[in-house]
Amino acid sequence: MKQFILMSDIIDSGNKPQNLLIGNFKKCTQYINEKYDTYIISPLTITLGDEFQGLISDFKSAVKIILDLEEFIIENNYQFKLRYVLFYGKIETSINKEVAYEMLGRGLTDARNVLNNLKTKDERFHIDIQNDSKNIICNNAFNIYQNIVDKWKLHIDYEIISGFIKSNDYKIVAEDLQKNRSLMWKREKTLNISSYLSVKEILIEITKI
Repeated sequence: MKQFILMSDIIDSGNKPQNLLIGNFKKCTQYINEKYDTYIISPLTITLGDEFQGLISDFKSAVKIILDLEEFIIENNYQFKLRYVLFYGKIETSINKEVAYEMLGRGLTDARNVLNNLKTKDERFHIDIQNDSKNIICNNAFNIYQNIVDKWKLHIDYEIISGFIKSNDYKIVAEDLQKNRSLMWKREKTLNISSYLSVKEILIEITKI
């Protein structure tokens, strides 16, 4: 049976404090597994120190999980970025609904090969759901998404960005963060918040087509 396989790993994990890194990575998987419990067939499971895999019930939920993970990292000011592969492929053994171990299939092999190939590229996102038109649109949209978010400076910008994600109003963000309104208006523009919210909405709408 074919399933939506989500795999991810931490970029450049070897050059970061290991205990803090794995602790925060675990918090990411726990957050998603709890929030999306209804839509997860096999939970996000850390298979190696810096990688996870899981099975998601549908395309829409899988894309929302990726976007939510990105925003969870921003909200918590974690000092790492993830690389993602979403692959629709065959699982040939029974599904383990408790933990994403002890499953075999061509889909898992292909997804891991794609993830390994991504390590030689600049892309952080790769979608292959066996639908050429959706693959093209979704990958191009994620390319635009990455071009926006990867320009953000992790520890400097994340508090402000998280504020704009929660409330797309510079006046409210300024009040919540006790910042100058004019400064927050300028930061909204320089951080491309409106473009970020637009491409995020496009990615979610693609899954409905």
